[in-house]
Amino acid sequence: MSQNSSTPLDVDTTSVACVLSCCYFYNSATQKTVDGPSAKDWRGGRAASFNIIPSSTGAAKAVGKVLPSLNGKLTGMSFRVPTVDVSVVDLTVRLEKEATYDEIKAAIKEESEGKLKGILGYTEDDVVSTDFVGDNRSSIFDAKAGIALSKNFVKLVSWYDNEMGYR
Repeated sequence: MSQNSSTPLDVDTTSVACVLSCCYFYNSATQKTVDGPSAKDWRGGRAASFNIIPSSTGAAKAVGKVLPSLNGKLTGMSFRVPTVDVSVVDLTVRLEKEATYDEIKAAIKEESEGKLKGILGYTEDDVVSTDFVGDNRSSIFDAKAGIALSKNFVKLVSWYDNEMGYR
């Protein structure tokens, strides 16, 4: 199953009040191997191989296009981290409608086995970034990495391989 990137996904997000995202990306081609000048920003000119570098991301805007019901409810930032491949997204979500973390996991698992099969993955394994090198799914939800502070405030974690997951 392949989803056209310009077609909004039919996913129920009505109970989401707002989302803060933080993406931890691997080094990109524009990053410096040693400290040097950067036209974009000072931090971007720092050596990528041994620094964690706070940065901006356009991912939040892209999500609003794919999931229109989240448009205006989502913002985010990123950190460039010294790893060869694979990125992770850390979503902090405030829900309008209460849900336990187990209920959220069950809903995500159901979507990953249903209409988003092959696009959204689900794992309860004890995984790390290298476990996803070469994974062509767009996002793999890590059920063990997330937490809930309450039935209205949760943190969700999902992995993806930037070089593979273009569905």
